[in-house]
Amino acid sequence: MKRKLIAAAGVAAMMVSIAACGDDSGDKGSEGKKGPDSFKGQTLTFWAMDGSTPDAWVKDLTAEFEKKTGAKLKVEVQQWNGIQQKLTTALSEENPPDVFEIGNTQTPAYAQTGGLADLGDLKSEIGGDWTESLNKSSVFDGKQYGAPWYFANRVVLYNKSVFKEAGVTEVPKTRDEFFAALDKIKAKGKAEPLYLPGQNWYFFDGLTIGKGAELVKKDGDKWVSNLGDPKVGEAMELYKKYADYSKAPKDKDEATPQQGEVFAKGKVGAFIGMGWEAGIAIKANPKIEKEIGYFTIPGETADKPESVFLGGSNLAIAEGSEKQELAKEFLKIALSDKFEGQLAKLNGVIPNKESLQSNLTGNPAAEAAAPAAAVGGTTPLIAEWAAVENAPNPIKTYMTAFLNGKSHEEAAKSVEEEFNKRLAQKQ
Repeated sequence: MKRKLIAAAGVAAMMVSIAACGDDSGDKGSEGKKGPDSFKGQTLTFWAMDGSTPDAWVKDLTAEFEKKTGAKLKVEVQQWNGIQQKLTTALSEENPPDVFEIGNTQTPAYAQTGGLADLGDLKSEIGGDWTESLNKSSVFDGKQYGAPWYFANRVVLYNKSVFKEAGVTEVPKTRDEFFAALDKIKAKGKAEPLYLPGQNWYFFDGLTIGKGAELVKKDGDKWVSNLGDPKVGEAMELYKKYADYSKAPKDKDEATPQQGEVFAKGKVGAFIGMGWEAGIAIKANPKIEKEIGYFTIPGETADKPESVFLGGSNLAIAEGSEKQELAKEFLKIALSDKFEGQLAKLNGVIPNKESLQSNLTGNPAAEAAAPAAAVGGTTPLIAEWAAVENAPNPIKTYMTAFLNGKSHEEAAKSVEEEFNKRLAQKQ
């Protein structure tokens, strides 16, 4: 999943520059050895995506890795644009990157091709307390093909002054309290209670997860649309209840226009988005910064937040790497509490275990996102999903059709053929 992640409100983007070091050399003779100098003379290549690896984190990780293994670490920063084709090609060649970052929803497709090494032994050794919802995308056909690294999800970003002026003095803890707050803002008549365009698809995906709905189902040996499921309809009804507070277009998503720019004008009570979208608002109107607050998307009860779509990254080892043991030593260090915690703190991302969420203290956007991680989920974790979200996304078309008055069944039926066509595309 393509993402920008920032450590705190007010920071529009994070630019990371990393210097690669070390020499490549053959190394199978060191397989299985541990400790200092076990892998001396070898170089491990790690592909990380742009924005994922802060300089301080890379510097500390490199020092510890080289001290513990005697090997060199070569970090190569990759761009999100075009990465799927680049990685697919690299994994088919004789000298692929040994370890690489991979989008969590992309992991099943690569696992199906045989490009990822089985990490079951690593999971047994260091993954006993990984958050289950975050680890699900690393598992394919019952095998562990990746390791959960970092994640992010949507929160409510709200205008403190608009809420206060409407008489909302406490952050909503339940869905009904949130709707009550929006009703007060609506009654005040000075601001749009909620900005929610009709095609905020990832928010809708979270609602389907909360309803226990599945977007696809098996028909014989193939996957087909399950949009007609009544549970999907329940999620869409809930989405409509939120959307009814908004004047946003029913046929646009949150990036058309950027909802942060709409919020920046000061005439919107709240919107549902990623924490980094505050940076968009602040860039458009620096004065809005002091007004921005965050809270977890409330669920039906105060003890359980609304389910959310979890975007993020896993770490994987190339099946074709000749440095499997060295790569696993790298993962043990990179995924340790020390470095998971450091990455969470520096980048404001959710770490792979709940016990490390204390590293988010002081980052209001991340603190608001963290509680929902345990009840979050993803898009269907099947290799066939890759083509579904290409524009025009048929689920977005379904959402607009429903909001424009079609019944759930009619809206689902109207996109079924296109949905199934995409699921049938060869990977």
